[in-house]
Amino acid sequence: MLTAADLKDCTFFTRKEILRLHGRYHELAPHLVPMDYTNDPECKIPPALIVNMPELKENPFRNRIVESFSEDGQGNLSFNEFVDMFSVLSETAPRELKAIYAFKIYDYNVDNYLCKEDLEKTLNKLTKEELTPEEVELVCEKTIEEADLDGDNKLSFADFENMITRAPDFLSTFHIRI
Repeated sequence: MLTAADLKDCTFFTRKEILRLHGRYHELAPHLVPMDYTNDPECKIPPALIVNMPELKENPFRNRIVESFSEDGQGNLSFNEFVDMFSVLSETAPRELKAIYAFKIYDYNVDNYLCKEDLEKTLNKLTKEELTPEEVELVCEKTIEEADLDGDNKLSFADFENMITRAPDFLSTFHIRI
């Protein structure tokens, strides 16, 4: 378990914000999370408790966000992972770091590419499934057509990063406040 000072050095938070995050983490599962970590530093909170936080509750990607920051891939978060999640999603995190995690969140089949199926799931979540299947397919095909630089019919991280550099609203939408 890293101390608040250690976390301050590897996040975009002040010591005070990290202590506030610890309070939030403890509030989610007071029966699991000790106020003092010296006895049980390895506790993890299950995803069901995290995705219902007010900051994530309305986010259509809440489950994927939590899974992406979870070392076990199931969404169980240690305090360090919890802080990492909020740090990457903070307004002060750099675009490059946000891009890495956005790619990870949208890569549903976890193959390090965004294929048509990943894009369809992403688009359906973004539009609350209000588009017809034909519209979704057309948007996904156009996205791949425009962003796929090497012609392999899927988006690598480099393709994705290039695409979001042309999306001025990416930074303003890829964050949550604590």
